[in-house]
Amino acid sequence: MSDLVEHADNMQDHWWWRPGWRVGRHFHACHFTMSPHTELVKLAQLYQQALRPFSGLDLIPTPWLHLTMQGVGFLDVLSEDQVADLEHAIRQRLARVPTPIVTFHRPVVRREAVYLPATPSEPIASVRNQVRAAIAEVLGQDHAELAPEQVGAYRPHVSVAYSNSTQAAGPIVDAVTQVDAPAVTMVLDHVGLIEFHRDNRMYEWTRDVQIPIGH
Repeated sequence: MSDLVEHADNMQDHWWWRPGWRVGRHFHACHFTMSPHTELVKLAQLYQQALRPFSGLDLIPTPWLHLTMQGVGFLDVLSEDQVADLEHAIRQRLARVPTPIVTFHRPVVRREAVYLPATPSEPIASVRNQVRAAIAEVLGQDHAELAPEQVGAYRPHVSVAYSNSTQAAGPIVDAVTQVDAPAVTMVLDHVGLIEFHRDNRMYEWTRDVQIPIGH
């Protein structure tokens, strides 16, 4: 799996309504919530400072920084018993997975977001594979979001800003390129089973159950 991602030439609005989403609807997912990782937060804030002049970007507040890993399903589709069984299955599987150690450094400007890639990507992809297997075991293969042929394209990252309009990426690339920031290497020893909504043009969770990895 290649970790190389190129900057986009143009950006577009991230906040279009994806299938099934609407105001007030909440979603289950298994993502890494990043606010406890202070060095990563500092790195994100360094780049966000350079991005403040761009009104076409929504900077992500510290509480909502996350590494997207695996969607599960809407709250009004899954029962509490199903979610409890899924949490148990994920706990069992992730206890046997090596704890990821990854590095974040330079951001990439993509069509809908400015994000920090996690490298290497394979350790997080291994965690994701086990979460997907747990979802298939408990809820059925149809709930393991994304077709199998798309799984290999997964590139783990932490977004620092979302695009809210159509705009040229060049000035944004120039702004982040001028930032002098150190690389941050970190251990990701827990992942969150979360419930979130996107009512306020941001992903905000109302529940975050931390599941340990590798122990």
